[in-house]
Amino acid sequence: MTDPEPPLPDPEALEVLARQLEASGRYRLLRRFEGCTLAPVGDPTTLRQGVYLDVETTGKNAARDEIIELAMVPYQYDAEGRLCGVGAPFVELREPSIPIPEEITKITGITNDMVTGKSIDPAQVAAFIEPAVIVTAHNASFDRRFVERFCEAFKHKGWACSMTQVDWAGEGFEGTKLAYLASQCGFFFDGHRAENDCLAGLEILARPLSSGRTAMWHMLEAARSPTWRICAERAPFDFKDKLKDRGYRWNGDEALAPKAWYIDVAEADREAELAYLRTEIYGGEVHLAPRRITAFERFSERA
Repeated sequence: MTDPEPPLPDPEALEVLARQLEASGRYRLLRRFEGCTLAPVGDPTTLRQGVYLDVETTGKNAARDEIIELAMVPYQYDAEGRLCGVGAPFVELREPSIPIPEEITKITGITNDMVTGKSIDPAQVAAFIEPAVIVTAHNASFDRRFVERFCEAFKHKGWACSMTQVDWAGEGFEGTKLAYLASQCGFFFDGHRAENDCLAGLEILARPLSSGRTAMWHMLEAARSPTWRICAERAPFDFKDKLKDRGYRWNGDEALAPKAWYIDVAEADREAELAYLRTEIYGGEVHLAPRRITAFERFSERA
């Protein structure tokens, strides 16, 4: 005869103990994520619709690799950038044309058996995102390239990135990975499955930062503001380190012309950046044609 299992501790008693430990100043505790923190709704007719999205894929190359899981969580937010509602998610698995690499299975837990015979209907995806005015992802430059190849409807939506469009470093965060941001916000979650990542991302965005505004407000402000992509085409090779130190990145993708160093700057910084290139890199007057980028092109191959 086996001994009966001891009863589970009372959650309220555990919370009292957790607060006591934290109050001592010697402990910092993480709570399991159990649901998004929602702001009270004033006038529901003023709320806007968004979709938080995450994909799991067979690799990092959107031109070659494939989606194996797509999760989308609809959410509502107000003019103050507060999270006011979270709807029922769309979560589907998809069988790729090649076996899932072993290293991907180790990261995501998604096996070939799990996706056998599974598919995702692009028409259902398009219908799901139709009410949204913004699509959000953590590292949107990765997710957007995959989903735009899968479903044309994503090309007609504005996009925002919870990783790059919040000044996490300026807010005292030392990293931008989702699990790290969650731990700094005081919770943990089961990561590397698309739905869990979406819900954790929304909870992080719902948290207020040092300004008193939520991370979502800061992200949306950045998403609404146009930026300018400036390409230093045919820049002298000797200046590559100088450009890199200034924040320029190299585009070596043959499909995404031009092959050049480039930087994205705010509208207020455009003329100063052009002047820098002319004086410090080219050594004189040169024709430069910056491209204006909005939320509808940003993070896409079309940018």
